[in-house]
Amino acid sequence: MEAGRPAVLLTQEEGFCFSLRFGDEVVWTGDESPPLGAGRGPTPAQLLAAAVANCMVDALYFALHKFNPDSQGKLAAEGWTEIGRNTVGRLRVLGLRVVLKLPYEAREYRHLERILMQFEEFCTVGRSVAQGIPLQVQVMDAIGQVLKES
Repeated sequence: MEAGRPAVLLTQEEGFCFSLRFGDEVVWTGDESPPLGAGRGPTPAQLLAAAVANCMVDALYFALHKFNPDSQGKLAAEGWTEIGRNTVGRLRVLGLRVVLKLPYEAREYRHLERILMQFEEFCTVGRSVAQGIPLQVQVMDAIGQVLKES
């Protein structure tokens, strides 16, 4: 845990709508989808998917640029949550899926096999969440070739 200021401060606007303040800036408005909320911002489940996908793509970027520092392309990531009912009928996040997309074909990268074997272990958020929620990660190159699936 960090001492001092919180990582995020949530303030209720109305109903299920909250402002999310990171540091001194209001970055997002979080809200539930209708019928609970008005859908004015990402849901908590979408924020969870964003946090995991962002951490995974950060870890992949770090690993790629360690061995390919001249690579200038832009990575992309997509994230999904599977929402369903648990054994007692409560809505829960039953699974997460992240797809990471490389900007170039696989053959353009040095040490790609090594990178793909290791990068996930350096994703603090993804590895932590995966201890309690099943997490699928897929990496694709620019031509849609699936390079890794876990």
